[in-house]
Amino acid sequence: MGIYLSTPKTEKFSEDGENDRVRYGLSSMQGWRAAMEDAHAAYPDLDESTSFFGVYDGHGGKVVAKFCAKYLHQQVLKHEPYATGDIGASVHRAFFRMDEMMRGQRGWRELAILGDKIDKFTGMIEGLIWSPKGGEGIDQDDDWAIEEGPHSDFSGPTSGSTACVAILRNNQLVVANAGDSRCVISRKGQAYNLSRDHKPDLEAEKERILKAGGFIHAGRVNGSLNLSRAIGDMEFKQNKLLPAEKQTVSANPDINTVELCDDDDFLVLACDGIWDCMSSQMLVDFIHEQLRSETKLSVICERVLDRCLAPSTATGEGCDNMTMILVQFKKSIKSASPEELQSSHSKSVDTESTPEVGQEKAVAAVGGATKSSI
Repeated sequence: MGIYLSTPKTEKFSEDGENDRVRYGLSSMQGWRAAMEDAHAAYPDLDESTSFFGVYDGHGGKVVAKFCAKYLHQQVLKHEPYATGDIGASVHRAFFRMDEMMRGQRGWRELAILGDKIDKFTGMIEGLIWSPKGGEGIDQDDDWAIEEGPHSDFSGPTSGSTACVAILRNNQLVVANAGDSRCVISRKGQAYNLSRDHKPDLEAEKERILKAGGFIHAGRVNGSLNLSRAIGDMEFKQNKLLPAEKQTVSANPDINTVELCDDDDFLVLACDGIWDCMSSQMLVDFIHEQLRSETKLSVICERVLDRCLAPSTATGEGCDNMTMILVQFKKSIKSASPEELQSSHSKSVDTESTPEVGQEKAVAAVGGATKSSI
């Protein structure tokens, strides 16, 4: 659903880069939508041994996606577990930190800088129309300083964003996801989903929504939001009796840790504008086909976007914003044993169940950390 243009905007933002560990290419396109609400981050050298890639699909506005693209990777670096090698714990904290940072005067100001329009009469950012009195202040555990001002009680944006990030260090790949953007890895040509789309009708999601006082209508949370986890969307996170991970809509990410091997070809991060049009295996097959004749990864991403773009808005599929990052591994890692390829081991820090594997193989945890050998 959304407002569509009479003709699509097919101009693309594309980028390529590499280091001694990976090559990457990315591309994004507004398409038929009236505004571009996707954002992305690509830092092959987050530090001397770590690469970070992320896609953020905004809804109700673009500011939360842009905020995540600007700050989420920085927060991963700042949390203590990162220094001790626990990337999963650090990125888990960073997801919740986004919501904390967007509150109060400082959060309002940062979102205003990232937004396009501020109402000169009310002072409110376009899309940020809900700021009840008595909002909770920002938990100060780093250098995000408290600011006083007319929006000190700002409880955060009504708009929101998915977040799907992949962090690579040595042979370890950590994927964190909240929402319906997706990370897929190709191992010997087989697509494996390293994240799960968070939709309200999933049993574990439905249970949390109902317990928090929400409801599901026509596949949408409170009849409005068609995904069940997101950063932002503060009106769905106001039950004072519940922690952040138990709210109607939660920023709580699934964390999936995978040991890479020589059989791993590449990974893809993409917003649902891609997955609405291609299955994980279809996309992996298409990329393999393109790699036979094309070496520039951003060009392959552009071709995927063009393939997914609908000829008209009649069906809605292929009419969304589209963003895709393709990361190719440089081969310097050990081969997987047959036992590793045939087994999958999960350990979740939450009580929610792990997903069933459908036609496409998937490895993911719900609301917690998973360690997998695919």
